[in-house]
Amino acid sequence: MKKRKVAAMFCSAVLACSLISGCSGLGSDEPVSKTETKEEKTEGTSDQEAADHVADLIDTIYVQERTDETDVQCEEAREAWDALTDAQKELVSGENADPDYFGRDTGDASKDDPRNADGIGEKELLVVSFGTSFNDSRVEDIKGIEDALQEAYPEWSVRRAFTAQIIINHVQARDGEKIDNMQQALQRAVDNGVKELVVQPTHLMHGAEYDELVSAVEEYRDQFTSVRIAEPLLGEVGSDATTINSDKKAVAEAVTSVAVSEAGFDSLDAAKEAGTAFVFLGHGTSHTAKVSYSQMQTQMTVLGYDNVLVGTVEGKPEETSCEAVMSSLEQEGYKNVVLRPLMVVAGDHANNDMAGNEEDSWKSMFENSGKFETVDTQISGLGAINAIQQLYIAHTAAAIGA
Repeated sequence: MKKRKVAAMFCSAVLACSLISGCSGLGSDEPVSKTETKEEKTEGTSDQEAADHVADLIDTIYVQERTDETDVQCEEAREAWDALTDAQKELVSGENADPDYFGRDTGDASKDDPRNADGIGEKELLVVSFGTSFNDSRVEDIKGIEDALQEAYPEWSVRRAFTAQIIINHVQARDGEKIDNMQQALQRAVDNGVKELVVQPTHLMHGAEYDELVSAVEEYRDQFTSVRIAEPLLGEVGSDATTINSDKKAVAEAVTSVAVSEAGFDSLDAAKEAGTAFVFLGHGTSHTAKVSYSQMQTQMTVLGYDNVLVGTVEGKPEETSCEAVMSSLEQEGYKNVVLRPLMVVAGDHANNDMAGNEEDSWKSMFENSGKFETVDTQISGLGAINAIQQLYIAHTAAAIGA
């Protein structure tokens, strides 16, 4: 986490006045004033002040709570960023701010559909995701799931909600795309006269985000004739690491099949013979649902996927930490590793924590260990896989009662 810089508000009016004052001595015999000399010497500081002002505005909207000021704050942050020079943009650094907040190219946001239109009708299928600010992933993974659900249930109006306000604000400030949070989406449903509401989470498991989703829905339950919440991707959690189910089996088979194919192998066994192992990287959590990752590892073992391991960015549970995974692979003698997200989207965690060039990314740690000959990454979310989309469709069907 970057330390917050001490920031001062950049005031263009004051700077303009200073420049005018500095020019007043031109054409006269009067010596250049000390004030003018100081302004010239501190030009770099003024650049930093401008950058720090933008960092402050970014940090203001990097929050999980929406307020009445959020829309204006998002506009102010973007306008201030656009006013910076390229050199000033490189200086942006705050508690959560950096040049990538506005400057990173993550794809074309215009290809996305926020699905926040009114005219819903009486039957709504609300697809709830954590969200991602990576435009390409949002289109391929989240929109991909939503489109598949809309095609499967044409008599239902598919709408979207994100549970991460931080991401909603990021997308709104950078791209001008407004996505509903849970409260906005539920209120939209009420205002549109929705009677039957089915909520389909795209979350991986029954974790903290899923719990918050359920709590939000409960506050609105009495305003609908019926409300049903479908299962997240991995289904029920179960009691311990040995508990597996058909959902986990389907996910394990789907992600492994795609990963093996993209790595250029005819089969997982062929990859094993070539000394190649696959590591599927989840987020990790301290929530009791963290056992789901252990269950996924059990599922891989039951399927005979000996060269597949499950890891997590957070290293929770402990056996999913980078050090533990590397140790296991080394003991088994694998020299080639393919890293791929066990996440619905290929967003910040996939691009940075898994495949980034920073020293603490999984790719860098594997490479720097000196224990592996090749370390490849596949930056693609689960949501883009057809078999995964079909699993969500099945979960929705169970909730609808179809």
